[in-house]
Amino acid sequence: MPAPTLRPVRREDLLDLPAAVAPRLLGAHLTTVVSGETVVARLTEVEAYHGLGTGPVPDPGSHARRGRTARNATMWGEPGHLYVYLSHGIHSCVNVVCGPEGVAGGILLRAAEIVEGTDAAARRRPAARTVRDLARGPGRLGDAVGLRHPLHDGIDAVTGAPQAGAVARLEIPGEPLGEVVTGPRVGVAGEAGTDRFPWRFWIEGDPTVSAFRWGRGAREAAELGRG
Repeated sequence: MPAPTLRPVRREDLLDLPAAVAPRLLGAHLTTVVSGETVVARLTEVEAYHGLGTGPVPDPGSHARRGRTARNATMWGEPGHLYVYLSHGIHSCVNVVCGPEGVAGGILLRAAEIVEGTDAAARRRPAARTVRDLARGPGRLGDAVGLRHPLHDGIDAVTGAPQAGAVARLEIPGEPLGEVVTGPRVGVAGEAGTDRFPWRFWIEGDPTVSAFRWGRGAREAAELGRG
């Protein structure tokens, strides 16, 4: 299958709710230039998260589920910026902000194929055993593209304006991909990690997609919901 034609993302592409926008990011390229090194990641897996008051269904798995805080402030801002947060005190994870300004929404970039800058990504990810594993998982992806919390939280992927020695740009396919699969989000606790929130989207059969695992109490919540 030929590679899709890409174009620079526009703010208006990201104005819908995260669960609606997320599939459009599959096959997109996130390009970063950090300390003079360019890495291009083709996005293969993403997850949508809604903040307080965003959409008709409250999202108990979102960082913004209780409202605006210093940590999640970027999620409430202008679409097209990147919300970069720290996971487990170690990993910097990257989200694309979407929805109108003042409405919290983010799309977690869960996995990608590194299509340019493999050497730079490998130096940042020395534990990766194969090229496939360089950005297979959100913490690995953040490491591979070189974006770090808190330095790069809020960086603009629409204009490519420099921030803390880094530039980020996002290009999306001109037409949505056809081979998209959806299901529960990975490692999210309780009901938010069940098929009530099928807000994980990935390219079917792509080897860089991360493995599914239940979050704390999510399997039990899923079984209860089916009962």
